[in-house]
Amino acid sequence: MAYPKPYLEFLMYFHGNRDYFECHEVLEEYWKEVDPKNRSSHWVGLIQIAVGFYHYRRGNLSGAARTFKKAIQNIEMNQEQLTQLGIHAAELQNMLVDISHELSMNQPYKSINIPVMEASLIKQVQSLCEENGYSWCSPSDLTNNELIHRHSLRDRTEVILERQNALKRKKRG
Repeated sequence: MAYPKPYLEFLMYFHGNRDYFECHEVLEEYWKEVDPKNRSSHWVGLIQIAVGFYHYRRGNLSGAARTFKKAIQNIEMNQEQLTQLGIHAAELQNMLVDISHELSMNQPYKSINIPVMEASLIKQVQSLCEENGYSWCSPSDLTNNELIHRHSLRDRTEVILERQNALKRKKRG
């Protein structure tokens, strides 16, 4: 099966260098490019997983718990679409339930791997990882502050302007 390049990149960042912020960015841009009539919420679920792990690793356990709860619900609604993307949806959902339980007990962050069940997809993403100097399924580098705090360290000017413009458009109605 041919997978969208942003999806392959999402998996590369998730399993390669554990750049959850970049996972979010890549899929959100892809999702925005899709005609709103054809948008599927399964992409949002994958984004939620990346955002949840971003918060979890930073120690924002309440933010991670809220985001994982939404992701778990999203997986439930989109199991077929996720399966078509080569993901074992039920296993992923169970993993997030387990992580949510660990969060409630203030357990420290640990890397997980999205359960990809298609060998050809794994090979494609492993190849991308290799091209970019990442190791497939390596643990997160918990000493890399730029990676861990990327969201708060970035220039947010463009994001703020877009939100202000969206609010203006909404008010004009």
